Amino acid sequence: MRQARKRMISVVGARPNYMKVAPIHRAMQAYSDRVEHLIVHTGQHYGAAMSDSFFRDLEMPAPTEFLGVGSGSHAEQTAKIMVGFEKVMLTHTPDAVLVVGDVNSTLACALTAAKLHIPVAHVEAGLRSGDKSMPEEINRLATDAIADIGYITEESAANFLRAEGWSEDRLVFVGNTMIDSLHYALPTARTLKTAQKLGLQAHDYILCTLHRPSNVDSKEQLSMIIQELLFLAEFTPILLPLHPRTRKNIEAFGMTAFFHHPNIMVVEPLGYVEFLSVIDTALAVVTDSGGVQEETTVLGIPCITLRPTTERPITCTVGTNELVVPTQANIHEAFERIHARAFKSGSIPPLWDGHSAERIAEHCVGQWLV
Repeated sequence: MRQARKRMISVVGARPNYMKVAPIHRAMQAYSDRVEHLIVHTGQHYGAAMSDSFFRDLEMPAPTEFLGVGSGSHAEQTAKIMVGFEKVMLTHTPDAVLVVGDVNSTLACALTAAKLHIPVAHVEAGLRSGDKSMPEEINRLATDAIADIGYITEESAANFLRAEGWSEDRLVFVGNTMIDSLHYALPTARTLKTAQKLGLQAHDYILCTLHRPSNVDSKEQLSMIIQELLFLAEFTPILLPLHPRTRKNIEAFGMTAFFHHPNIMVVEPLGYVEFLSVIDTALAVVTDSGGVQEETTVLGIPCITLRPTTERPITCTVGTNELVVPTQANIHEAFERIHARAFKSGSIPPLWDGHSAERIAEHCVGQWLV
């Protein structure tokens, strides 16, 4: 007698989640006779144009359910997601739930599933920055406290989980599904020549992204970073896809003259493939993002991360990333090194090879959902 198909729900909530779930969905299709894979979009971060572009670029199907929770305080957003996701769970009765990353949707859906006694797998389990002032760190710790399976991107994550009491049979080292999406989209990204279309020369501009509250919510801190970017712009063009939070604060703090510097090009946030295109042809990247640290490491692009800590230490120990505590003296010294082209070299971490989702699907079907 043939066994009934299992049902697994994967959750996306914010833009980085799309890149992590898309390759998992594709990989699960090889086992469609054994597992039905559904995608639930919480709508934690949602703009129709941006979300549509991610689903299109990564060839993701329309989500089975869209909760549309929108913005709000951390407590409000988490509560809305839990209420909506509980209804989804009761309707679709999954055998397992897979959550990715460290956003509020990750924790809210993991907690909801655990309360309903549904097994939970966490992709990117065990990543730690050690900085509990970051809401993402709280989400990581709490999600891993209730997850059943941890899909690991690097050995440091496994070490953290072991220290937190995880047994070896729950740890599965698979690599990085973000890099699966990078490999999938890179051929198309390289045909776009996005930077060149903007009038920039390949490998002769700095790509900059800023959105962390610690960098952009303080007038003093944001002003200091802008002053250092103006210093760097005297030598090298800067491309700045501007996060809505950062734009709002620049305008509120009366710093819009920054937009008019002839060597600083401010553009709206880019779609995934367009953004990958401008990373690929940058001289270097200045960022406070998590995912960008991974993408630059695989592409071999020097990366200066304006943060005191990172939950992705392998991008520093193996890859091209450098952490720079964002004080004026530190940033100025790092920018002087950019001007001098004094970059560190790096290599690609183990299993960051474009096949991580296949390992996840094989484990889910062969060992977990049996």
